[in-house]
Parts: sequence; structure tokens; C-alpha cells
Amino acid sequence: MNERHRDPGQAAANPQGETPPPWVDGLTIGQVLRETARRFPHADAFVFCQLDQRCTWAELDQEVDRVARSLLSLGLQPGDHFGVWATNIPQWVLLQFATARIGVVLVNINPAYRTAELEYALAQSDVRGLALIDHFKSTDYFASLHKACPELARCQPGELASPAFPRLKWVLALRGEAPAGTLPWDDFLARADEVPAAQLAAAESRLSPTDKINIQYTSGTTGHPKGAMLSHRNILINAYYAGMCQRLRHTDRICIPVPLYHCFGCVLGTLCAVVHGAAMVFPAEGFYAGETLAAIEAERCTVIYGVPTMFIAQFEHPDYPRRNLSSLRTGIMAGSPCPIELMKRVTREMGAREITIGYGQTEASPLITQTRTDDPLELRVGTVGRPIPGVEVKIVDPETGQELGDRQPGELCARGHGVMLGYYNMPDKTAEAVDPQGWLHTGDLALREPNGYYRITGRLKDLIIRGGENIYPREIEERLYEHPAVEDVQVVGVPDRKFGEEVLAWIKLREGHQLTAEEVRDFCRATLAHFKVPKYVKFVDAFPTTVTGKIQKFKIREQAIHDLGLEDVARIETA
Repeated sequence: MNERHRDPGQAAANPQGETPPPWVDGLTIGQVLRETARRFPHADAFVFCQLDQRCTWAELDQEVDRVARSLLSLGLQPGDHFGVWATNIPQWVLLQFATARIGVVLVNINPAYRTAELEYALAQSDVRGLALIDHFKSTDYFASLHKACPELARCQPGELASPAFPRLKWVLALRGEAPAGTLPWDDFLARADEVPAAQLAAAESRLSPTDKINIQYTSGTTGHPKGAMLSHRNILINAYYAGMCQRLRHTDRICIPVPLYHCFGCVLGTLCAVVHGAAMVFPAEGFYAGETLAAIEAERCTVIYGVPTMFIAQFEHPDYPRRNLSSLRTGIMAGSPCPIELMKRVTREMGAREITIGYGQTEASPLITQTRTDDPLELRVGTVGRPIPGVEVKIVDPETGQELGDRQPGELCARGHGVMLGYYNMPDKTAEAVDPQGWLHTGDLALREPNGYYRITGRLKDLIIRGGENIYPREIEERLYEHPAVEDVQVVGVPDRKFGEEVLAWIKLREGHQLTAEEVRDFCRATLAHFKVPKYVKFVDAFPTTVTGKIQKFKIREQAIHDLGLEDVARIETA
């Protein structure tokens, strides 16, 4: 290995002191996998509990070579785009590392997409190949694809000619019966024999760590999703520091119930594991609280990942009290604002005493800040940590762009190794997100404490302005999480003829508890200014979410406007 790279074992030697340079800097994802397979050949690389399937790092490295040669047999070249539309299955992991090994750009496609969303992603990303599963829950993936691309049923594999998707030639059936026009997975793997090892080596030799290697679509809670282009270096360094902040070693076992298509799964999950030699444990294809708890117990997982709604679901699952979770040590809670009371429960009850909070976004590869395992409890549950090494953060006035001081809320901006290369085929959107000085404007409202730790107070569009008073929903939500009857809560602003906006709280109660709207208001009045007390309170059983569990607040607002008969008020134009 090049002398400028530290031995991987040194990375965790002193994670809270002087930070050594990342050993992965200067390498590609394929090279990192080879090194980890060399160092820990017989250790578990991944375990898919539902399928009772596991493999070692040496086996994974060999199988990735095979899949990479099969991709080359299709005529794919470095820089080509290849989409994966699937749940958490072994082929997803194999394709992630195999595409990276030969420089093919992996395009992550949300498995919750419906036909119109699939059409947009395939056309916008210019994929030459697509791999997909057959069914999951109520979704028939091939039916959706045939609706979007009817030409597939009338062609031979590799000969697709679709006006809507002119670059798409190959479609791989990852499991089940392969429909007409598609290449079955086993037949795809057999094609590896057509490609000599020298051709694979030649493809690898042409790669650079700064090459684009992944297109990840942002959640798209409003408007069309944007494809963030990320390099080997972007996501490897992020994975390195995400693991360091958790003190990960090759003996750790990471429970990954979050979806692979999302940066939480395929950067903080798979890449974090390969960088640090830790095992990946996938409880099931999708998130199920019971299966996640069972996987932690059976595989003695030391690390648990999830968004807040996933942890809440595990606490509320009937199996929770009887599961042995004593192996847990750390993990990451991220993806949406993390309630302080929930973090305390994960730390004290679940046993993940060194759990960390990560904050970031896809455009940042994804982490910008993270708490550390040895931070005092109040910092680990009450902040999103401090910037990871190599990342600069500043808070600016959203109107003027002027940098703000400590405890002054404004927009959080970040600069460093994680900032994306840009949005694919969206130069205008790229210019809006990343300024000429390289600062990524996150659109998130935050403040910096004097100790250098950050608190997220909301999103710019989440800001409620009531009669000239600025209200940050997060503050009201944190107060309501303290109520023993409240399991989950989301606060939004709804239009009001007199004040411009009023506060609305949607509340999900804990099982067996009751609460009235007036009791909610009284509870808020005890600690919050009068203008922050919710005018409207609604008790619900669930919230509208994306597949990763992110609450879609714009849908709550839309529903509330309808329920409250505020359509006329909502149409009032403002300056």
C-alpha cells in the first residue's frame, strides 16, 4: 500500500485524540474492499438474516470480481450509469461494490417509487442498465417497469430500444421468473467466464478516487428528486469518520435495518463496514421492528442504525421486553430530527450507551456533524455533535449571507471532502446548492453553541412566522416529547387570516394513554411563550413518511389545510 496511507488498524487506536489521516484517502472503493479482504479474510462481511445467507470478506471480494466481470461482459464501461431498484438483498451489496470496482456509476433508485417516479429516475439518470427485484409487499416491480417501458416485452436481453429511455439496453432480473427482455441473475453471473481477469484489471487501473461513482437521489419531499453525484473519495472518507466517531473495530457487527438505496444504508452502512472491517447484518428486506430486534439478539450486534421512527417502533414492539440486546454498544440515529427523550431511552434502556447522532444530507455524502462516543450524555442526546474532521461549518443569515456568531440561529453551510460533485444534469440546481466558494447551503436552520456543538432548529421552509414572531417547530416538538403520554409528534405551521400562520401539532399517543387538546396546550404553556402554544391539536395513529421514515411535513400541512377548511386562507398571496 502507498506509504501515505496509514495502516487501517491505526484508525481506531486513538479516535478521540489526534485524528490520523484516513487510510482510505487516495483509494477507490474497490481497492478498499481488497485491503479489508486481505486483512480479515475469514471474518463475516455480511449476514442476511431473513435469507440465512452470510459470507466472509474473502468470499465477498471474490464474488464482487465475478459480478464486475459480468458487468463488463454487457459492454459497460467506466462512467456508464447502472440503476438498482431493489430492497435490502445480497445482490444490492454485490452490485454496489462491483460497479465501483470497474468505475460504473451506481444509480440508487428508491424501492418505494411508483411508475411515474421510476420513469423520471430512469430518464433523468441516463442508465444503460437496470437491475430490479420481482415483488415486495404490494409492489410488482416488473409490472411497473413494463408500464413505463412496454418495449421491454418485445426484445431480446441487451437489445432494448426505448424512445423514453434511449440509453437503457440491459435489464437484470435479480430474482423470481425473468420476464421477456430481461437477463436472469444466474445467466448474468455465467457471463463472467467470457471476461478475462486482465480486462477487469485494466478497467480498475483507469479509475481515480475523485471519479463520480454514485448518483443518489434526494428524498424529493417537494418537486422532482435531484441526483447528487458522489465520488469514491466523498463517500469513503465520510464512512471512515462515521466509523471513527463510533469507535468501530473489525470485531463490531452493524445492524442495518435502514434501506440500502439511501445514503444511510449504502454509505454509513456498507461502506462504513468495509472501511473498518465490521460485519453488516441485515435483518430483513425492509424495516420490521420484530426482525430487527431478533437480528440484534441472534447475531450479537454491537451497533444499531436507524431513524427515530425505527427506534420508537422497536420500543413499542411486543418482543422488545424479552429480547437480549446486551451486545449493543453504539450506533447512529439520523435521517430526521432526533428527539432528546428518545435518545435517552436508546442510551439507557436499549443499552446502546455510546449511541451517536449524525446530521447531514445526501449532498454531503452524508455526514456533516456527529456526536462522539465519549461526549457527555447531554451533548449526545441534545445536539447533533460537532463537524467531522475535514469539514468546515458556518451559520449564516439566510437573507444576507452574513456569518453569525454562537447561539444565533441561521442556515447551516458546510464545506469539505463530503460536498457532492453536483446534481446530475441540473447545473442551475447545483449552483443554488453550492456557492462559488464551495459552501453547501443545506436549507437547515441551526445554531452553534460556544463549545462548537450544533443544534438543528428546523428547516428554512419549516419556520413558522406568527404575527411577526419566528417560531421553530423543533422547540415545541421537544417540549411535547417530554409528556409521558406522547409517543411521537410533528409540528407545522398552517395559514391564518389574522396572524399569517398558526401552530398545529399532530400527536401520536402511547398505547393506553389519553390526552385532550387543552391538556396539550396547558403542558406547552408551562414552559413556552404563549405564541408557541399550538392553536390546533390533532391526535393521529401515523404520519405520512418516506420509505426511510422521514416525516413529510408538507403532507401534514396539506391535510390540515383541508381538514380545517383553510383553503381560502392558504390562497392569500404574501409579499
